[in-house]
Amino acid sequence: MSDSPAPKRFLVSWDQFHRDCKALAWRLVEKRTDWKGIIGITRGGLIPTGLLARELDIKLIESIGISSYDDKNQREAVVLKNINAELVGDGDGWLVVDDLVDTGGTAKIIRKMLPKAHFATVYAKPAGEPLVDTYVTWVSQDTWIYFPWDIDFQPVEPIVAERKRVDSK
Repeated sequence: MSDSPAPKRFLVSWDQFHRDCKALAWRLVEKRTDWKGIIGITRGGLIPTGLLARELDIKLIESIGISSYDDKNQREAVVLKNINAELVGDGDGWLVVDDLVDTGGTAKIIRKMLPKAHFATVYAKPAGEPLVDTYVTWVSQDTWIYFPWDIDFQPVEPIVAERKRVDSK
């Protein structure tokens, strides 16, 4: 029997994600209304970036590609596509967006590259929370978030049945 509990699951529907992005927009508009531009972190940050660009009426959109995990494992973050440094500079007046800050690996890269940018995520876990300026929902570190683009409708067993199955291994 395992001493550590099974990881928690947090399933996010498209409707919920859209509502959470709107809530993030409300928080951001209180901070500033004259953003120079918005930078989406690929891939998870692209959808909230599009929604926030609309809600905040930001027309200049840039992206940065950083990969730090796949659907199973976390690893060292790697920059796959850099930003236009001439355009963005040190990030002053720019909004950087991602879906989630987890361990903070991606956030540390962003902070080093763009020390004056405002970093916003929809969800934040404790290890990465201090690196984010604005977020909407706190999620425990042992929770795996299933975003709407990662899931499909299918029957699942009750949480207690899954827990018993994991504990019996």
